[in-house]
Amino acid sequence: MARVVVDVMLKPEILDPQGQAIARKLPQLGFDGVVAVRQGKRFEVELEGEADDAALERVREIAGTLLANPVIENFEVRVL
Repeated sequence: MARVVVDVMLKPEILDPQGQAIARKLPQLGFDGVVAVRQGKRFEVELEGEADDAALERVREIAGTLLANPVIENFEVRVL
């Protein structure tokens, strides 16, 4: 059994109001020096068998179809 991680992030040109709100709040909580925050999503997908090239391609297809909105988000697939 293999575990694959899909990290989904907003594209850089897309505004991230949640990340901006967090970044504004950090200095008030005593966390200085943070320039920016971007929020995202992480999915862990467990597969039968090995995480070979075909399995990773299948996870990429899943990510592009269901886990991410390719219009506004990028995603990265990696084996855990």
